[in-house]
Amino acid sequence: MNAEGVRDRAGSLPREPGVYQFRLEGTTLYVGKAVDLRSRVRSYADPRSARIRRMVDRADEIEIAVTDTETQALLLEANLIKRHQPRYNVRLKDDKSYPMVQLTSHEAPGIEITRDPEESATVFGPYTNKGQVETVVKALRETYGIRGCSDHKYAGRDRPCLDYEMGLCTAPCTREIDLESYAEDVTAVERFLEGETGILADPLRREMEAAAEDQNFERAANMRDRLETVEAFHGEGGEAVQARSDERAVDVLGVAIEGEDATVARLRAETGKLVDRDRHTLEAPGADVGANDTDTGGVPAVLAAFIVQYYAERDLPDALLLPERHGDSEVAAWLEAEGVSVRVPGAGREAKLVELALKNARRNVGGRDECGMLADALEIDSARRIEGFDVSHAQGKAAVGSNVTFVDGSAEKADYRRKKLTDQNDDYDNMRALLEWRASRAVEGRDDRPDPDLLVIDGGEGQLEAARDALADVGWDVPAIALAKAEERVVTPKREFVWPSDAPHLHLLQRVRDESHRFAVQYHQTVRDEVKTVLDDVPGIGPETRKRLLGRFGSVENVREASLEDLESVSGVGQKTAETLKSRL
Repeated sequence: MNAEGVRDRAGSLPREPGVYQFRLEGTTLYVGKAVDLRSRVRSYADPRSARIRRMVDRADEIEIAVTDTETQALLLEANLIKRHQPRYNVRLKDDKSYPMVQLTSHEAPGIEITRDPEESATVFGPYTNKGQVETVVKALRETYGIRGCSDHKYAGRDRPCLDYEMGLCTAPCTREIDLESYAEDVTAVERFLEGETGILADPLRREMEAAAEDQNFERAANMRDRLETVEAFHGEGGEAVQARSDERAVDVLGVAIEGEDATVARLRAETGKLVDRDRHTLEAPGADVGANDTDTGGVPAVLAAFIVQYYAERDLPDALLLPERHGDSEVAAWLEAEGVSVRVPGAGREAKLVELALKNARRNVGGRDECGMLADALEIDSARRIEGFDVSHAQGKAAVGSNVTFVDGSAEKADYRRKKLTDQNDDYDNMRALLEWRASRAVEGRDDRPDPDLLVIDGGEGQLEAARDALADVGWDVPAIALAKAEERVVTPKREFVWPSDAPHLHLLQRVRDESHRFAVQYHQTVRDEVKTVLDDVPGIGPETRKRLLGRFGSVENVREASLEDLESVSGVGQKTAETLKSRL
């Protein structure tokens, strides 16, 4: 959409509050809010940056929704961003699941680290450092003997398990300790997790000093390291908030930005006591895109986006402590109407808490996520949603294709698809047919999944070329690359990459590639059960051995190329059978 098109569309819009969407073929590219729709949309005829210009150029329509109030526009914007995940918005990703510590609801409570606590359990956290949590929980168990087994394993025991022998549990299951005494130990653990550091630090310090006196310096050093971890455990937001008398809940926010990634760290205090801490990742493409009416970008833009999107479905606190003003008049009006006090403290305890939140945010933003690193390496807008493809067949028989989906680096199995292909012994044509099927469904609106940011083909130059031919024929404009197994080469239309074996973005591609291969082979095994192959004519190869060979290598062609050593690694294939296979194939 050119500048003249934007002006024409803006001229027909009302001068009322509302929400606008820049869209491309029905897909939302950007969502914005406005006090005056006509004025705000017209401003896009003269883009403020190259990134905005690209967004406007790509859009083919502008859709609006008029609201009664500015606050309604604010909340509608948040809902639409969450629903559509527009590529050009600053947007809050799905909340991360941080580890928590729970004491189970049981006659002899157990202690566990979990990301999915039970409703009836007593839960502490969440915490941002899983390694630190593991160290502290182990120290608690060694000091107070709290069991770590499941309720199922606890039931019906007639003698203590190995944890009792190792000093990690006092074995309430066999009444090596009576339940009343055990309950006292559980109470001590609760007191520590509620913030009373000395409950655990003091006995650790005594043990460290005793080990040093006995010249057991290795043990003393171990206790020293553990003591440091324990003393730092409540340091990340452990001091109390000096709450005002009328403020029951106070949230403290810190922001760090690196490139197009942002992290917001949140500390929550209730009645003067810090009870929660978490961190959230946002995608912040060109922080000036869609800036508010003060044209503020950077930290203010991230704060404004986070506050609306995070609290749209959560209770607002009585007060927000921020590192700087968010600068958004609509957000300010909404918070004021809701009775939220917003402060940017300059000194004192509140300022220290904001600095603490900033430290937490900065610690997280330094470690770029795999998806962001991959997008940067490939020079594409995003790699948040990736689809992987592979084909499998047995000398052209029972040909099938797989289509797996990863979102934010994790498999999204509900979005997996598979396809029976026309039997032919040609991997390139099979891949072309598979991608043509996927692209056609997307273009014709027959696939209910969002378009991916990237397609990953299992194979090399030939498979990638076949896939790109199919995409071009159908007219589906999605970046596609291939990952070749032999040298883990990343093949793109313009060049090849050989990334370090420990590169996180390479690991992401490998997971997608391996999962698409597994899913294809699994489906092929199902389809080909009744298919006869040349393996059936090899002496010593029965149906079960054939299944194991094809399951291990994926196709007869791969069996043919396997070494004797690889063949012998398959159960049921000895040296003689392997030599016969090599001879016959």
